[in-house]
Amino acid sequence: MLGNTVEFRYIAPAMSATLRSLWIWSAVGALVIAWLPLLAVRRAFDADPALYRTGRLFRRLGVAMTRVNSAWQLHRDGEKIANPRRPYVVVSNHQSFADIPIISHLPWEMKWIAKVELFRVPLVGWMMRLAGDIPVDRADPRSGARMLLEARRVLALKCSVMFFPEGTRSPDGRVGSFNPGAFHLAIRSGVPVLPLAVEGTRDCLPKRNWKFGPPQEIRLRVLPPVETTGYSAAQAADLTADVRRMIVAQIASWRGVDASAVDAEAPAPSTVS
Repeated sequence: MLGNTVEFRYIAPAMSATLRSLWIWSAVGALVIAWLPLLAVRRAFDADPALYRTGRLFRRLGVAMTRVNSAWQLHRDGEKIANPRRPYVVVSNHQSFADIPIISHLPWEMKWIAKVELFRVPLVGWMMRLAGDIPVDRADPRSGARMLLEARRVLALKCSVMFFPEGTRSPDGRVGSFNPGAFHLAIRSGVPVLPLAVEGTRDCLPKRNWKFGPPQEIRLRVLPPVETTGYSAAQAADLTADVRRMIVAQIASWRGVDASAVDAEAPAPSTVS
Protein backbone atom coordinates (compact mmCIF):
# COMPACT_ATOMS: atom_id res chain seq x y z
CA MET A 1 0.00 0.00 0.00
CA LEU A 2 1.04 3.58 -0.53
CA GLY A 3 1.27 4.99 2.96
CA ASN A 4 -1.03 7.77 4.11
CA THR A 5 1.05 10.75 3.10
CA VAL A 6 0.61 14.47 3.25
CA GLU A 7 2.44 15.97 0.31
CA PHE A 8 2.18 19.57 1.46
CA ARG A 9 0.38 21.37 4.25
CA TYR A 10 -1.81 24.42 4.29
CA ILE A 11 -0.23 27.65 5.53
CA ALA A 12 -2.77 30.36 6.31
CA PRO A 13 -2.54 32.99 3.57
CA ALA A 14 -1.95 36.58 4.59
CA MET A 15 -3.44 37.88 1.37
CA SER A 16 -6.85 38.01 -0.28
CA ALA A 17 -8.10 35.27 -2.59
CA THR A 18 -7.52 37.56 -5.57
CA LEU A 19 -3.92 38.36 -4.66
CA ARG A 20 -3.21 34.75 -3.76
CA SER A 21 -4.62 33.57 -7.09
CA LEU A 22 -2.56 36.16 -8.98
CA TRP A 23 0.56 34.98 -7.17
CA ILE A 24 -0.16 31.30 -7.90
CA TRP A 25 -0.88 31.88 -11.61
CA SER A 26 2.28 34.01 -11.92
CA ALA A 27 4.34 31.24 -10.33
CA VAL A 28 2.69 28.59 -12.52
CA GLY A 29 3.42 30.68 -15.63
CA ALA A 30 7.07 31.00 -14.65
CA LEU A 31 7.30 27.23 -14.10
CA VAL A 32 5.75 26.50 -17.51
CA ILE A 33 8.18 28.84 -19.27
CA ALA A 34 11.15 27.30 -17.46
CA TRP A 35 9.98 23.72 -18.05
CA LEU A 36 9.56 23.88 -21.84
CA PRO A 37 13.27 23.98 -22.77
CA LEU A 38 14.06 21.32 -20.17
CA LEU A 39 11.42 19.06 -21.67
CA ALA A 40 12.62 19.70 -25.23
CA VAL A 41 16.16 18.68 -24.26
CA ARG A 42 14.92 15.59 -22.44
CA ARG A 43 12.86 14.60 -25.49
CA ALA A 44 15.87 15.03 -27.80
CA PHE A 45 17.84 12.44 -25.82
CA ASP A 46 15.01 10.04 -24.93
CA ALA A 47 15.64 6.84 -26.88
CA ASP A 48 12.69 5.03 -25.32
CA PRO A 49 9.92 4.71 -27.95
CA ALA A 50 7.40 5.27 -25.15
CA LEU A 51 9.14 8.55 -24.19
CA TYR A 52 8.93 7.37 -20.61
CA ARG A 53 11.52 9.71 -19.09
CA THR A 54 10.22 12.68 -21.04
CA GLY A 55 6.74 12.02 -19.73
CA ARG A 56 7.97 11.66 -16.16
CA LEU A 57 9.70 15.04 -16.39
CA PHE A 58 6.47 16.62 -17.66
CA ARG A 59 4.48 15.15 -14.74
CA ARG A 60 7.01 16.69 -12.35
CA LEU A 61 5.74 20.03 -13.60
CA GLY A 62 2.34 19.12 -12.15
CA VAL A 63 3.97 18.39 -8.81
CA ALA A 64 5.81 21.73 -8.88
CA MET A 65 2.58 23.54 -9.76
CA THR A 66 0.85 22.15 -6.68
CA ARG A 67 3.68 23.15 -4.40
CA VAL A 68 3.26 26.84 -5.17
CA ASN A 69 -0.29 26.64 -3.79
CA SER A 70 0.02 26.38 -0.01
CA ALA A 71 -3.75 25.98 0.40
CA TRP A 72 -3.80 22.39 -0.89
CA GLN A 73 -3.20 19.49 1.49
CA LEU A 74 -2.87 16.19 -0.36
CA HIS A 75 -3.34 12.74 1.17
CA ARG A 76 -2.27 9.97 -1.20
CA ASP A 77 -2.63 6.28 -0.49
CA GLY A 78 -3.81 2.96 -1.87
CA GLU A 79 -2.26 0.25 -3.98
CA LYS A 80 1.46 0.33 -4.65
CA ILE A 81 2.52 -0.29 -8.24
CA ALA A 82 5.60 -2.48 -7.94
CA ASN A 83 6.51 -2.44 -11.63
CA PRO A 84 6.04 1.01 -13.23
CA ARG A 85 6.47 -0.49 -16.69
CA ARG A 86 3.56 -2.89 -16.32
CA PRO A 87 0.92 -1.15 -18.43
CA TYR A 88 -2.51 -0.27 -17.11
CA VAL A 89 -5.51 1.58 -18.44
CA VAL A 90 -5.85 4.10 -15.61
CA VAL A 91 -9.24 5.74 -15.04
CA SER A 92 -10.36 8.41 -12.58
CA ASN A 93 -13.35 10.50 -11.70
CA HIS A 94 -12.97 14.15 -12.67
CA GLN A 95 -13.89 17.09 -10.43
CA SER A 96 -11.74 19.99 -11.68
CA PHE A 97 -8.61 20.97 -13.59
CA ALA A 98 -6.79 20.52 -10.27
CA ASP A 99 -7.12 16.74 -10.77
CA ILE A 100 -4.36 16.85 -13.38
CA PRO A 101 -1.49 18.14 -11.21
CA ILE A 102 -2.78 16.10 -8.27
CA ILE A 103 -2.72 12.81 -10.21
CA SER A 104 0.72 13.76 -11.54
CA HIS A 105 2.07 12.97 -8.05
CA LEU A 106 1.71 9.24 -8.76
CA PRO A 107 5.21 7.75 -9.16
CA TRP A 108 4.89 6.24 -12.62
CA GLU A 109 4.41 7.53 -16.14
CA MET A 110 1.21 7.32 -18.15
CA LYS A 111 0.20 9.05 -21.35
CA TRP A 112 -2.88 11.20 -20.86
CA ILE A 113 -5.85 11.13 -23.21
CA ALA A 114 -6.96 14.76 -23.53
CA LYS A 115 -9.22 16.84 -25.73
CA VAL A 116 -7.45 18.24 -28.76
CA GLU A 117 -8.12 21.84 -27.69
CA LEU A 118 -5.59 21.48 -24.88
CA PHE A 119 -2.87 20.57 -27.38
CA ARG A 120 -3.45 23.93 -29.10
CA VAL A 121 -2.68 25.92 -25.95
CA PRO A 122 0.73 27.60 -26.32
CA LEU A 123 3.53 26.14 -24.18
CA VAL A 124 1.36 23.61 -22.32
CA GLY A 125 0.05 22.03 -25.51
CA TRP A 126 3.56 21.91 -26.94
CA MET A 127 4.78 20.09 -23.83
CA MET A 128 1.91 17.61 -24.03
CA ARG A 129 3.03 16.72 -27.55
CA LEU A 130 6.68 16.47 -26.48
CA ALA A 131 5.66 14.11 -23.66
CA GLY A 132 3.69 11.86 -26.01
CA ASP A 133 0.20 12.54 -24.65
CA ILE A 134 -2.66 11.57 -26.95
CA PRO A 135 -5.23 14.03 -28.35
CA VAL A 136 -8.83 13.23 -29.16
CA ASP A 137 -11.30 15.44 -31.01
CA ARG A 138 -14.74 14.68 -29.63
CA ALA A 139 -16.34 16.32 -32.67
CA ASP A 140 -14.68 13.82 -35.03
CA PRO A 141 -15.66 10.14 -34.63
CA ARG A 142 -12.56 9.06 -36.56
CA SER A 143 -10.38 10.84 -34.01
CA GLY A 144 -11.63 8.49 -31.31
CA ALA A 145 -10.58 5.48 -33.35
CA ARG A 146 -7.13 6.98 -33.97
CA MET A 147 -6.78 7.75 -30.27
CA LEU A 148 -7.54 4.15 -29.31
CA LEU A 149 -5.02 2.84 -31.83
CA GLU A 150 -2.33 5.14 -30.45
CA ALA A 151 -3.23 4.20 -26.87
CA ARG A 152 -2.94 0.53 -27.76
CA ARG A 153 0.51 1.19 -29.25
CA VAL A 154 1.59 2.92 -26.03
CA LEU A 155 0.37 0.01 -23.92
CA ALA A 156 2.36 -2.38 -26.11
CA LEU A 157 5.45 -0.28 -25.30
CA LYS A 158 4.85 -1.01 -21.58
CA CYS A 159 3.53 2.41 -20.65
CA SER A 160 0.16 3.09 -19.04
CA VAL A 161 -2.51 5.42 -20.44
CA MET A 162 -4.76 7.71 -18.43
CA PHE A 163 -8.47 8.45 -19.05
CA PHE A 164 -11.16 10.58 -17.44
CA PRO A 165 -14.05 8.37 -18.65
CA GLU A 166 -16.67 10.95 -17.62
CA GLY A 167 -15.27 13.05 -20.48
CA THR A 168 -15.62 16.33 -18.60
CA ARG A 169 -15.55 17.74 -15.09
CA SER A 170 -18.42 16.92 -12.77
CA PRO A 171 -20.80 19.89 -12.47
CA ASP A 172 -21.92 18.99 -8.94
CA GLY A 173 -19.30 16.68 -7.42
CA ARG A 174 -21.18 13.49 -8.23
CA VAL A 175 -19.67 10.82 -10.49
CA GLY A 176 -21.16 10.98 -13.98
CA SER A 177 -21.60 8.29 -16.63
CA PHE A 178 -18.46 6.59 -17.93
CA ASN A 179 -17.68 6.27 -21.62
CA PRO A 180 -16.79 2.61 -22.25
CA GLY A 181 -13.93 3.37 -24.69
CA ALA A 182 -11.17 2.98 -22.07
CA PHE A 183 -12.63 -0.35 -20.97
CA HIS A 184 -12.88 -1.71 -24.52
CA LEU A 185 -9.22 -0.74 -24.90
CA ALA A 186 -8.22 -2.58 -21.73
CA ILE A 187 -10.03 -5.78 -22.75
CA ARG A 188 -8.67 -5.76 -26.29
CA SER A 189 -5.15 -5.02 -25.10
CA GLY A 190 -5.28 -7.62 -22.33
CA VAL A 191 -4.18 -5.19 -19.61
CA PRO A 192 -5.76 -4.43 -16.21
CA VAL A 193 -7.79 -1.34 -15.41
CA LEU A 194 -6.37 0.72 -12.55
CA PRO A 195 -9.07 2.89 -10.91
CA LEU A 196 -8.27 6.13 -9.10
CA ALA A 197 -10.58 8.04 -6.79
CA VAL A 198 -10.09 11.79 -6.31
CA GLU A 199 -11.95 13.88 -3.75
CA GLY A 200 -11.72 17.51 -2.68
CA THR A 201 -10.54 19.13 -5.91
CA ARG A 202 -13.89 20.51 -7.06
CA ASP A 203 -13.58 23.69 -5.00
CA CYS A 204 -9.82 24.04 -5.51
CA LEU A 205 -10.34 25.65 -8.88
CA PRO A 206 -14.06 26.18 -9.52
CA LYS A 207 -15.29 25.78 -13.08
CA ARG A 208 -15.29 28.99 -15.15
CA ASN A 209 -13.43 30.87 -12.40
CA TRP A 210 -9.75 31.82 -12.46
CA LYS A 211 -9.58 32.31 -8.69
CA PHE A 212 -8.43 29.44 -6.50
CA GLY A 213 -10.84 28.30 -3.84
CA PRO A 214 -10.39 28.20 -0.06
CA PRO A 215 -8.01 25.75 1.66
CA GLN A 216 -8.83 22.17 0.77
CA GLU A 217 -7.97 18.67 1.90
CA ILE A 218 -7.53 16.54 -1.21
CA ARG A 219 -7.59 12.76 -1.29
CA LEU A 220 -6.13 10.55 -4.01
CA ARG A 221 -6.43 6.79 -3.66
CA VAL A 222 -5.16 4.09 -6.01
CA LEU A 223 -7.82 1.37 -5.92
CA PRO A 224 -7.07 -2.32 -6.57
CA PRO A 225 -6.42 -3.16 -10.24
CA VAL A 226 -9.18 -4.97 -12.09
CA GLU A 227 -7.93 -7.76 -14.33
CA THR A 228 -9.66 -7.93 -17.69
CA THR A 229 -8.97 -11.58 -18.51
CA GLY A 230 -12.44 -12.53 -17.27
CA TYR A 231 -14.19 -10.09 -19.58
CA SER A 232 -14.97 -10.58 -23.24
CA ALA A 233 -15.24 -7.69 -25.69
CA ALA A 234 -19.02 -7.98 -25.38
CA GLN A 235 -18.74 -7.40 -21.62
CA ALA A 236 -17.06 -3.99 -21.76
CA ALA A 237 -20.21 -2.41 -20.33
CA ASP A 238 -20.01 -4.78 -17.34
CA LEU A 239 -16.36 -3.86 -16.75
CA THR A 240 -17.24 -0.17 -17.03
CA ALA A 241 -20.00 -0.55 -14.43
CA ASP A 242 -17.82 -2.61 -12.08
CA VAL A 243 -14.99 -0.06 -12.05
CA ARG A 244 -17.35 2.88 -11.77
CA ARG A 245 -19.00 1.29 -8.71
CA MET A 246 -15.59 1.01 -7.05
CA ILE A 247 -14.89 4.72 -7.52
CA VAL A 248 -18.39 5.77 -6.42
CA ALA A 249 -18.14 3.59 -3.32
CA GLN A 250 -14.79 5.09 -2.34
CA ILE A 251 -15.99 8.68 -2.68
CA ALA A 252 -19.19 7.88 -0.79
CA SER A 253 -17.10 6.34 1.99
CA TRP A 254 -14.97 9.47 2.27
CA ARG A 255 -18.06 11.65 2.44
CA GLY A 256 -19.86 9.35 4.85
CA VAL A 257 -22.94 9.07 2.64
CA ASP A 258 -24.79 6.40 0.72
CA ALA A 259 -23.40 5.62 -2.73
CA SER A 260 -26.61 6.90 -4.34
CA ALA A 261 -25.75 10.42 -3.11
CA VAL A 262 -22.51 10.32 -5.11
CA ASP A 263 -23.82 8.54 -8.20
CA ALA A 264 -25.20 10.85 -10.89
CA GLU A 265 -26.85 7.83 -12.52
CA ALA A 266 -28.80 6.92 -9.38
CA PRO A 267 -32.55 7.64 -9.60
CA ALA A 268 -33.72 10.65 -7.68
CA PRO A 269 -35.43 9.76 -4.39
CA SER A 270 -39.18 9.59 -4.70
CA THR A 271 -41.20 12.27 -2.98
CA VAL A 272 -44.35 11.22 -1.20
CA SER A 273 -46.92 14.01 -1.15
